[in-house]
Amino acid sequence: MKVKSAVLTESGATSPYVESLPIKIETLDLDPPGEGEVLVNIKAASLCHSDLSVVNGTRPRPTPMALGHEASGVVDKVGEGVHNFVPGDKVVCVFVPSCGNCLSCREGRPALCEVGGKANNDGTLLNGNICLHKNGKDIYHHLGVSAFSDYVVVNKNSLVKVNNDIPFDKLALFGCAVITGVGAVTNTADIKFGSTVAIVGLGGVGLSALMGAIAAGASHIIAIDINDEKLKYAKKLGATDTFNSKDKKVIDEVLKASIGGVDYAFETAGAIAAMEVAYGITKRGGSTVTTGLPNPEQFFSFPYVTLTAEEKSIKGSYVGSCVPQRDIPRFIDLYGQNKLPVDELHTDTISLKEINEGFDKLENGEALRIVIDLSK
Repeated sequence: MKVKSAVLTESGATSPYVESLPIKIETLDLDPPGEGEVLVNIKAASLCHSDLSVVNGTRPRPTPMALGHEASGVVDKVGEGVHNFVPGDKVVCVFVPSCGNCLSCREGRPALCEVGGKANNDGTLLNGNICLHKNGKDIYHHLGVSAFSDYVVVNKNSLVKVNNDIPFDKLALFGCAVITGVGAVTNTADIKFGSTVAIVGLGGVGLSALMGAIAAGASHIIAIDINDEKLKYAKKLGATDTFNSKDKKVIDEVLKASIGGVDYAFETAGAIAAMEVAYGITKRGGSTVTTGLPNPEQFFSFPYVTLTAEEKSIKGSYVGSCVPQRDIPRFIDLYGQNKLPVDELHTDTISLKEINEGFDKLENGEALRIVIDLSK
């Protein structure tokens, strides 16, 4: 079938993207769903820094690539061997498909699936298939989803079925921002009631982490960013204190406000400077958790002795250490109880043809989550 899709022709584009136009809206050929695959009519897909990192070359991927991974939609058709979905099911896309058989999957850690990770790096579906083509040439898949398209074929393990009345534009955010941020707090760190927390980087993931910290009962939440508008958002959502990390004395100021540092510091910006702040404000015996995905060639250094002498720990958190089939419905339930105000993350709605302009806004910090409405 013919589909409309946003295709990145080459990584490393320079901004403003509204001028360099790295992403083109193309008409592509989409194969029907094969064994274990599902055809989904995408209703809403949001722009994420993981998409932006492919556009600007921070996270190199094969091109040409059909972008997008944070999305919601409706099942249109299922392939052979798919028994857990039927046409009409409402679904959220998951950007790390899990095979269920590798060591990580058997240990209950599907976010670290070896097969899914390789497929994402290669730009294929979980089984190695490429279902998008133009003039007989393959178009790579972004994170097994390629959600900036009106229709997609994905592996059945790239979907979570949901039963709720949440609008698609809000539901899409649960596929990445929410599970990554909230999951980092509740799964990776498993913060204790009454803990002190700091969030460094207040994009969609950072603010989701802030929501998760509130829901988990953190007693003091410090929000840190270089953007004053995002600090205002954090305050509105319930941050106790806010600090602009452009201040060269920000670590000292936070240590003073938190009386020696926080129990848990979450770095969500994927920047070395942010990670340095997060580690610097972690108290003795505390934990620094990062969800950031910087360029693979970037390295973070710290005083080695502090890891032992201060009993600090550093942890990575990918996909919020989530089990999507368990956690997405759980987080949706919290949203329904007004304990995760995800609506606050959605600041802009655009059409598919405005995607380059949307990435300019995301890169410049002018918006949190920008949602493409594909339902029209």
